Amino acid sequence: MHVLFVCSGNVCRSPIAERLTHAYAHAHDLPHLTAESAGVRALVGFPIEPVAARVIEGLGASADGFRARRLLPEMIKRADLVLAMTEQIRDRSMELLLGTSHCTFTLREARRIATDTGARTVAELAVARREYGDIDDANISDPVGLGEAAFTQVGDRIAAELMPLLDALDLGSGTKREPEPEAEAEPLPEAGPDPEPPPSPVIHLPLSPRPLIAARAASSILDYPVSWSR
Repeated sequence: MHVLFVCSGNVCRSPIAERLTHAYAHAHDLPHLTAESAGVRALVGFPIEPVAARVIEGLGASADGFRARRLLPEMIKRADLVLAMTEQIRDRSMELLLGTSHCTFTLREARRIATDTGARTVAELAVARREYGDIDDANISDPVGLGEAAFTQVGDRIAAELMPLLDALDLGSGTKREPEPEAEAEPLPEAGPDPEPPPSPVIHLPLSPRPLIAARAASSILDYPVSWSR
């Protein structure tokens, strides 16, 4: 399963979730569980916010080698599951690539549905959401600009939502299949010599008071020669 996490700047919340997923996959020997993150208003090229990096390390994951990226449609397309940090960001992600509402949730929304209904696949999450409805307090707020305690609280909250979700899901269910081989194309018949083009028609129009200008205009519109007769 490939999971895409989305927040605003891609320097705090979604990188925390991405790196915790990497650590989870490594700890549970799940090579098919992969993750990436992006932001709808990303600080492209920036590293993880320093306080958020310390939070990641404190939660047992690595913050090394990260650069923020802007959310692109192709990222959503290759994801089995898209997890946004707020309802607004979730909705913006769905607008960016139509037809992806079935696999796009907030992190808290997906965790609540999975643990409360027993849904184990992305398809089951989508079906269960129809009856489950909206949840209270679906958002995980951005701590950027706040103190270190706020970053720690957000990191703990992300971990508290993400770990039970990963435990609940069948993480092999969304693995992308290899594309089926294309059928061999039938050979085309050998082409013969190109036929001679038919002669261009000549249109005879009555003489204009300004024949040269009129001829040029008519030829440019009709795309074949125009002659003039009295």
